[in-house]
Amino acid sequence: MNHIQATRTPGPATLRTRPRSRWWVPAGLILLSVIPILAGAARLTELTGGAVGTAENARFLDSPVPVLTHIVSATVFSLLGAFQFLPALRRGRGAWHRIAGRVLIPAGLLAALSGIWMVLFYPHPPGDGLLVSVFRLVFGGAMVAGIGLGIRSISRRDFIGHGRWMTRAYAIGVAAGTQALLLIPGAIVFGPTDQLSRALLMGAAWLLNLAVAEFVIRRRAGQRLVWTSRKSG
Repeated sequence: MNHIQATRTPGPATLRTRPRSRWWVPAGLILLSVIPILAGAARLTELTGGAVGTAENARFLDSPVPVLTHIVSATVFSLLGAFQFLPALRRGRGAWHRIAGRVLIPAGLLAALSGIWMVLFYPHPPGDGLLVSVFRLVFGGAMVAGIGLGIRSISRRDFIGHGRWMTRAYAIGVAAGTQALLLIPGAIVFGPTDQLSRALLMGAAWLLNLAVAEFVIRRRAGQRLVWTSRKSG
């Protein structure tokens, strides 16, 4: 009888492995990216399908390579990067994390650098002002810096630092989804935004994502400290 109860009662090791099956984390991140991914797919179809030039898409038709690069690389970075937050894949299958990282790093750099190029060399789209462009340059540069620091950390075998910087870079990279969540309901309820309110909402989305990233980083550090103290005790 005691033997049967012991086999049915999960021990501490079993309880510690349960958080690794948190599939809702990548699922939520993928859902966050759905709107910008669909918008990118529509733009991709437009550019490859011989669309008629308009004032809104003329800059893309005149120079399609940067926007095509941005759409493909940002989509890869958003979707594949979501699974890097699943502990079962990150820890249990180290090969997956390394292989995915070799795709994610160039994808993230291409997404950020092509976005910066479009801000600098494309004409400003209707509704965007100077402040939006400044925000895009600042956060695009921060994303490049985050990935660069992540590369430096992993080259020094600083796995914790690598995870922190890549988490911040990913938060910036998927902010387009958060921007859609902030802008679309507001436009439905209050009507189209002006340049200032649009810029402030977009900036708030980047800051919100970075705040969530810092929360995740601190939470991981706390869990690591608890695990270390239990192991040493």
